[in-house]
Amino acid sequence: MLRWGREKRRDWKRRSKLEQVEVSTRWMVLCTPWIFYASGMLQFLTAVRPGRAPMLAAGTVLALGFAQAVLSTVAVRRGMDCYLGVGAAPRRLLAAGVALFAVTALVLAAMVAYGWAGHAASVGMALFASVPGLTGVHGLLVRPRRGAAHAALAAVPVVGALALAGMGWPDLTGILVLLAVGAFAGLFTPRCSAWYIAVMRELDEARAVHSRLAVAEERLRFGRDLHDVMGRNLSVIALKSELATQLARRGAPSAVEQMQEVQELARRSQSEIREVVRGYRAAGLETELAGARGVLRAAGVDCRIESVEPAADGDVRSVLGWVVREGTTNVLRHAEARQCLIRLTVEGGRAVLLIENDGLRPVLAGRGSGLVGLAERLTALGGTLSAVRVEAEGVFRLRAEVPVTAAGGGGTADAGGTQAPEDVRARGRAPLGDGRAPGGPAAGPADGSCGGSADVAPRHGAAATGRTFAGAEQGAGRGECDG
Repeated sequence: MLRWGREKRRDWKRRSKLEQVEVSTRWMVLCTPWIFYASGMLQFLTAVRPGRAPMLAAGTVLALGFAQAVLSTVAVRRGMDCYLGVGAAPRRLLAAGVALFAVTALVLAAMVAYGWAGHAASVGMALFASVPGLTGVHGLLVRPRRGAAHAALAAVPVVGALALAGMGWPDLTGILVLLAVGAFAGLFTPRCSAWYIAVMRELDEARAVHSRLAVAEERLRFGRDLHDVMGRNLSVIALKSELATQLARRGAPSAVEQMQEVQELARRSQSEIREVVRGYRAAGLETELAGARGVLRAAGVDCRIESVEPAADGDVRSVLGWVVREGTTNVLRHAEARQCLIRLTVEGGRAVLLIENDGLRPVLAGRGSGLVGLAERLTALGGTLSAVRVEAEGVFRLRAEVPVTAAGGGGTADAGGTQAPEDVRARGRAPLGDGRAPGGPAAGPADGSCGGSADVAPRHGAAATGRTFAGAEQGAGRGECDG
């Protein structure tokens, strides 16, 4: 039993907050028919007259109400799926529930006629026990106004049967009030809960779309820059190569001059493409901090930035901008944070950048490369990176330290943009065009990978004081990663 409880607890923690809210809301709605059944039937049984026949009739009402609660539970679950667009309408279950309610009303009318029910309030509570389950299912399938009109029409034959059984108008008025309250609770409680779930699903989908659009936007921007820079040069190279080919076939000595011009254009194009890559891959610290605040607040995350601008080298500021960019991306794509703190300080000649958010998520299998790449950049400048999960506080901390003056003047390939793509791949970083969009904080790895693995500290000397995060690839089910 204890093992079963622990497994359920672990399964619950693995769920996202959206899934937790949806599951708890569904269970609350499914328990509603039983809450009304228990409260109404207990008061009904306490007022039944003693005797074999009255108790037999009361037992029949109790059994009919139980069967109706079971049908209502199943029908409400399917009705919520129908409202959310993932299931068919449970019309047969609703019809069966209405039939059971009609039989219950007839039995109660017979008990009133024979004087077995005790008083009118007990009859009203017996009806009250079954009404919310029926109206809850009906309210999920039709509009609220139509559902209220149907409930009012259904109350007419019930009140008529009780009037024919000899119940007075004051008691009938009280029963009408009880039926109205039960119908109102049934019509709006499941429908509002299903509406909440639908809205949360839309917000989660919009958040995912926002991240994908950010990546697509950076790809388009980079493609546009390449086209502007390389389009003309490549066209000229193609024309001069064709001209040189024709001249060479004729034996004209000017073919050599044309090929020399082609060679010069190729070298110039190579230099220009390096400039484009350098500008694309360089991360400005001030720009990244401002962008992080804007993007996080737009996503509903309360972002607080405490920054002391260090008088650091350009490579140091660039790599710190990369940390801000990657950390912000992880918060947007892989965490469910409400608050995020970004603090930049200088301690003992070292710039310290701390990114902390309260969107701690469970550790799942898999490993990303975002934080590993950051650790490599920081290591090249004599810095360290640590990603720490603080389970007790429910927060995730990303801490980067780097000397204000780069050690050895090494610099990173990404900051300087002078390293060849082959060298970049050899160092374990993704080459341009693989979906990594470093143009803004919202852009993240296209494959959903994010940082953090247990390798970060051991491989690069990061002084992590807690459990380092193990990233997960984001697929159809959305990879989990703490930002």
